[in-house]
Amino acid sequence: MNFEKLEVWKRSARLSADIYIHTKQIKDYGFRDQLTRSGLSVPSNIAEGMSRDSNKEKKRFLDIARSSLSETRTQIYIGIEIEFINKDQGCSWLQETRELSAMLNSLKNKLSGNG
Repeated sequence: MNFEKLEVWKRSARLSADIYIHTKQIKDYGFRDQLTRSGLSVPSNIAEGMSRDSNKEKKRFLDIARSSLSETRTQIYIGIEIEFINKDQGCSWLQETRELSAMLNSLKNKLSGNG
């Protein structure tokens, strides 16, 4: 399965790039670094997982990607609350993380033969 053809990979890579672009001005390096790293982890783990031979390994990396999405979502909530992230931008990212999580669940089910 070529990860570059997966819509979930494309969208998560765009989200990661968008997070990098829109958080450049954040002076709190620790916060910015944690947010960008968790966002970057999502498409990276999808790519790594889809390169594995067994479905069991693929699903494990999809679980890691989904966990990274949850981490990203948490940091976005906090970023909005402490006014590091514009509320409209943050809400858009939150919605995208929810949709990506559902897409990862669907892909995982497909690998299990359930979808």
